[in-house]
Amino acid sequence: MPADLGFTHIALVVADMEASLAFYADYANMHVVHRRNGQGRGDVVAWISDGTRPFVIVLIQQPGLKDRPLGPIGHLGVACASREDIDRLAARAAEAGILLKGPEDWGAPVGYWAYIADPDGNVLEISHGQQVELTVENRPG
Repeated sequence: MPADLGFTHIALVVADMEASLAFYADYANMHVVHRRNGQGRGDVVAWISDGTRPFVIVLIQQPGLKDRPLGPIGHLGVACASREDIDRLAARAAEAGILLKGPEDWGAPVGYWAYIADPDGNVLEISHGQQVELTVENRPG
């Protein structure tokens, strides 16, 4: 098996593992690829991935552990297949009271996007039409 190279994960502290797992499954199509309980510390750790690349979000629930959430500008970004997906997810988030902003269309390379709050107040951006792959492939040098 090849060694991991490059950016492999980001870790977030969560208050309720099950609520966070449900949120990221619903809004980012991410599922558990690894889960463990700590060695007597009372913590629970889950690695979640959308399976499209070797990258995970590490969710850590530990009694008494708190962290500052990402936001209001700092966020995790997830690309969706269509504008209709953004509209559907944003409508669901609005109904749940967790839609923070959008959907908005900012044109290329930003695309159509919305901000949604996860159960711990971290900001998740869902987007369609961002040109990250194209921008990376065509970078200078």
